[in-house]
Amino acid sequence: MAKEYPASPKAQQLQESKKQRLTYILVVSALCVAFYVLGAWQNTTVPKPAASSAITKVGCDPAAAGQSSAVPSFGSASQESLDFEAHHQLSLDDTGAEAAVQPFPACPLNFSEYTPCEDRKRGRRFERAMLVYRERHCPGKDEEIRCLIPAPPKYRTPFKWPQSRDFAWFNNIPHKELSIEKAVQNWIQVDGQRFRFPGGGTMFPRGADAYIDDIGKLISLTDGKIRTAIDTGCGVASWGAYLLKRNILAMSFAPRDTHEAQVQFALERGVPAIIGVMGKQRLPYPSRSFDMAHCSRCLIPWHEFDGIYLAEVDRILRPGGYWILSGPPINWKTHYKGWERTKEDLKEEQDNIEDVARSLCWNKVVEKGDLSIWQKPKNHLECANIKKKYKTPHICKSDNPDAAWYKQMEACVTPLPEVSNQGEIAGGALERWPQRAFAVPPRVKRGMIPGIDASKFEEDKKLWEKRVAYYKRTLPIADGRYRNVMDMNANLGGFAASLVKYPVWVMNVVPVNSDRDTLGAIYERGFIGTYQDWCEAFSTYPRTYDLLHADNLFSIYQDRCDITNILLEMDRILRPEGTAIIRDTVDVLTKVQAIAKRMRWESRILDHEDGPFNPEKVLVAVKTYWTADESEQH
Repeated sequence: MAKEYPASPKAQQLQESKKQRLTYILVVSALCVAFYVLGAWQNTTVPKPAASSAITKVGCDPAAAGQSSAVPSFGSASQESLDFEAHHQLSLDDTGAEAAVQPFPACPLNFSEYTPCEDRKRGRRFERAMLVYRERHCPGKDEEIRCLIPAPPKYRTPFKWPQSRDFAWFNNIPHKELSIEKAVQNWIQVDGQRFRFPGGGTMFPRGADAYIDDIGKLISLTDGKIRTAIDTGCGVASWGAYLLKRNILAMSFAPRDTHEAQVQFALERGVPAIIGVMGKQRLPYPSRSFDMAHCSRCLIPWHEFDGIYLAEVDRILRPGGYWILSGPPINWKTHYKGWERTKEDLKEEQDNIEDVARSLCWNKVVEKGDLSIWQKPKNHLECANIKKKYKTPHICKSDNPDAAWYKQMEACVTPLPEVSNQGEIAGGALERWPQRAFAVPPRVKRGMIPGIDASKFEEDKKLWEKRVAYYKRTLPIADGRYRNVMDMNANLGGFAASLVKYPVWVMNVVPVNSDRDTLGAIYERGFIGTYQDWCEAFSTYPRTYDLLHADNLFSIYQDRCDITNILLEMDRILRPEGTAIIRDTVDVLTKVQAIAKRMRWESRILDHEDGPFNPEKVLVAVKTYWTADESEQH
């Protein structure tokens, strides 16, 4: 049997050292895990929606109005905002420490409906031909204002959808002009402290619902093939309002003109709308965006200027899309006396419109009563033969039909993507709604968006489902608190797609400064949106959106223009007690939060949905309720 010898003192010392080192490593590891779990639990606990005690409601009684005004609160002692000042150096655009902390003053009450890029006084400097003076003309540096646009005295939270479709508070948009001017046509009526919208229109005295039913007897509106529409010269957007129950989403636009606040009324109703006009510039939408276009006595001279306006409609219509026209000159034999025009004049106008439509290779589907409907071809295989007869408008030579930001219109036919047979839809076929929202868009399938393929698209869908689920822990997304939503950097429209089951609509904005143009794919998914340069103001009235979402927007623009101006623009278009969600790096969000405090916003920085170690964070802010002083009205 082998004899055991005791270990040498040196060996014993080495063994003891190993034991101590192992014990030390285990203890340190256990402490790290414990503190990580504790920290993650504390930082990911988010406040539940509650009425903010820090928001002073002036002249507003939600109980009396029957309205819910619950907003997220971020100012309680138990839920302190995250503080990054010890680790990150602030570098605000304002010069001087005093300027960095001073709150922005309120603008005078006469700025209550200020639209910077559609200011009527500035517009008078420009030519009236082709309505150039009503296009976008943004203020120069010497005209910029740095004050907060006030809500009118006695402003109240708008009615919730769907009640808002039919009612709005008079004090929110104190204009009676349309109720008088359009009284016979039933656009809008004053009913005590409320406006009521009966759904009437110039060419649909029986109401928009019955008018749309008449259209539905001529082309199918309920099978999911038609999802996106555009209404040119929309009035108070009753056509778009009543299409919503048929799952058709209309982009309604009208200029800021003598019909005071018509687009503002539309947005107050919770109906998609934007300030816009058919002038000399292209509409800010990509080619092949809309399944249906509509003009109901919109007063656009379709047959003039070599058919340039119909050519622009052709550019933004999808292959196989419809153009609907009612009002002069349609059915002129019946209406010529009421329109105070001669039969010969109206007949000539209709003949000219018919010629322009044929020169665009359109097919007239039907004319019945006050309605005429044309259809754009599915592809241009047959168009070559038609163009032998109609030399104008010629085929466009522009290499990018989607370019639409301050781009001049052209009186030419936008060429469609090539096809291999007569039955093929140029650019690719779409799924019917609602499958269309989640199917891979044709532009993605065909590799037209750099860096995006089908697998990346599927990843994006899952990402936004996860993110919206995270937002719902903090914000009352599902209960009707929000109606008008804007995604200020929409990418592929994943945020809008994740909200499709809720009573909201989303204005998807693709910045013209972004690396890739995704707006065409967003329209192919069945959503609406627009191009925008956020160094300029958006084409909308103040207080028209309930929720603004900005995903890495400030990282794009912080070296292009002053982010303070972007935040002041967000404040302009956000309703009192509206919410902003801003995703970005901590450094950027710290700057944003400091500016937001100067705008009377309450805010809190939350961790990324993946936990505290992700460098991207989420700032959630609420615009507090305040209004102009009532004495300013006098």
